[in-house]
Amino acid sequence: VEGAAAGAGLGLALACDFRICSDSAKITSAFAKVGLSGDYGGSFLASQILGVAKAREFWMLSPVISGKEAERMGLMTRAVDPGAALEEAIQLGEQLAEGPTLTYGRMKRNFRLIERGATMGELLDSEALNHALSTETADHKEAAQAFVEKRAPAFTGS
Repeated sequence: VEGAAAGAGLGLALACDFRICSDSAKITSAFAKVGLSGDYGGSFLASQILGVAKAREFWMLSPVISGKEAERMGLMTRAVDPGAALEEAIQLGEQLAEGPTLTYGRMKRNFRLIERGATMGELLDSEALNHALSTETADHKEAAQAFVEKRAPAFTGS
């Protein structure tokens, strides 16, 4: 996010795994200021990120905060120098693309369970299954070999 993320734009940003903005970005729900209750699942996502009480405050009072403040409160993942958000996002995307992508998918399944209100027992079952499945991947075998050889793993997504 460079510039502003408001209303539906903020809702779309909140749907992302990682949210990078410039320090000077302007972040607001904006809905209360225009007499609307919100859309694009933003209130749900903000509640997951901030907790219900803080999300309610942010939605109902609609303050305009800086990217730096949004990062501080956890609404944004990273705040960077103005003009650097796209470059930072590309670097993060490249880092993720070079990683164990099957494992990332399994991690996301575990987090989705948490977001849906899973019990600790349900989460532990999911983690055990996904962990076991991950041990069978070529990426895990490569990471274990790389560890022994004291080198960085070369993941292939398999």
